[in-house]
Parts: sequence; C-alpha cells; structure tokens
Amino acid sequence: MKHFLKKITGIVPAYGFFPLVFSFVFNCLVYSGSRAVAGSWYHHNIESNLDLRLPFLPQFLIIYFGCYIFWAANYILAARQDREEVYRFFTADFISRCVCLVIFLAYPTTNTRPVIEGSGFWDLLAGWLYSIDAADNLFPSIHCLVSWFCFLAVKGQKKIPIWYKAVSFILAVLVFLSTLFTKQHVIVDVAGGIFLAQGCFWIGKHTEIWHIYEHIGNKIEKAITKYIEGKTK
Repeated sequence: MKHFLKKITGIVPAYGFFPLVFSFVFNCLVYSGSRAVAGSWYHHNIESNLDLRLPFLPQFLIIYFGCYIFWAANYILAARQDREEVYRFFTADFISRCVCLVIFLAYPTTNTRPVIEGSGFWDLLAGWLYSIDAADNLFPSIHCLVSWFCFLAVKGQKKIPIWYKAVSFILAVLVFLSTLFTKQHVIVDVAGGIFLAQGCFWIGKHTEIWHIYEHIGNKIEKAITKYIEGKTK
C-alpha cells in the first residue's frame, strides 16, 4: 500500500491526492445512492419534440464510453495545480454533486429509449448499456457535467498547451452529442450539466468556501505523508 501511495504521489502532489480520489468516490455514492433511494419513485419525462427527432446513432457509444479516459486525464491535471487552485476546483466539483443529489431525489427524470431491434455490434452494445444503466438520474447529466469540468480544469492553466485545451473543448462537445445520439440524455439534461458545472466552478473560483474543504484535506494529506515516510505518532 505504501509503495502504491508513493507512486500516486509521484503523479499528483500529496495535497491533490485526497480531492482527486474523493471526487471519484463521492460521484459514485451520489449516482448509486440516489438510484437506490429514488429508483422506484415516479420519474418525470422532460424530453422535447426535438429530442424525439434526433436520430439514434449507437456508434457514438465509443465516445460515451471512451470519455472516461478523458475524465481521468484532466482530473489528474486538475489535481496537479497549485494547492489553492486544486481545492478551488474540487470544491466546485463537490458542490456540483451535492446539487445533483438534491435534484435526483427531488425531481427524478427519465426519457424514452429506442427499442433495439438490430443484432450488429453497436446495437448489442447499446442494448447492454441500457440493461446495466437504467433511464434515471438524467437531469442534470453527470456525463456532461464532468466533461465540462474537464475543459474548465485546463482552460486557465498556463502550463497546458493551447492545442490540448482545444482538444478538451472538442471532446467535451462530442460527449454532449454522444449523450443525445445514444438516447442516454435529452437536451435539457445536457444544458443542466453544463450550467451547473459553470456555476459551481464560478463559486469555487470567486468565494472562500474552498478553505473548508482544504481544512479537511490537510489533515488527510498529513496522515498520508506520515504513512509514506514511515513516521509513527
């Protein structure tokens, strides 16, 4: 375990380790926990006529699934910033999931999924996705929320080359499209994810709330550092 932590802190600084790991854990808790609680509740369908007209293009699943690599890379880059910037970013990330949890429980949503009739690779992949991921926890779209956070994470970093910032923006937009063309989300879900990420990012950047998160993170950082260095109380 100590060897593993040494490797991780070689990739991200010790102060970025807790926020990075906790963001993943809390995201899973929000998504799975809200589903466990509200899964059987009445779900509102907020899709529009335009959503119904959008084609089902299962080939976009390569982006829908592939975006996890994009998320991992950019969240690691977010965790490699200066201490204050790390905590400002991950405070915004934490707040966004708290808002998602409230919405998922207060106003559960769903959508209309296509009937999978084909037997090709993409059709079977879509059928498998639908079988493991129920049509709930849709508004706001966490896929879109996280993807926009990925762009915001690198947008203001001077050490990140412009080409990578451009790639991150393009990938985020492609993820938005993938959620629509795979019928995993509707337009309002996408907009909700983007605006929530942008709003929470603003709060993280322009308020001092991040100090609360940093206070907790500092204690965990010290514990990790002591463990790695082999210190005892």
